[in-house]
Amino acid sequence: MRPQLAPKILNEETTNEDLSWEVEAVLSWHDEDAKAAIATLLQDCRHLRQQLALAEGAMSRGITRGWRPSFDRLLSDRPPSTNNETPPQHRSRRQP
Repeated sequence: MRPQLAPKILNEETTNEDLSWEVEAVLSWHDEDAKAAIATLLQDCRHLRQQLALAEGAMSRGITRGWRPSFDRLLSDRPPSTNNETPPQHRSRRQP
């Protein structure tokens, strides 16, 4: 069984040191094989998206008072980039 990291919410309180430690833990678990680490993380994302889709289909909108789960993070929810590039901005499409 893979080691489970403590759940964290990425916000101002999360430091680069915390994120760096988690990256090192993932790489260490995969014997420093970055491709294997990425593959595992992508599989985890796929699994969690499937679980979210199942939960969305099973829950009533009345239980959640109209809230619906989001499958993608907003740009503002993403962790700070380690490089100096700015993330691409999404353009909204105009409705006809």
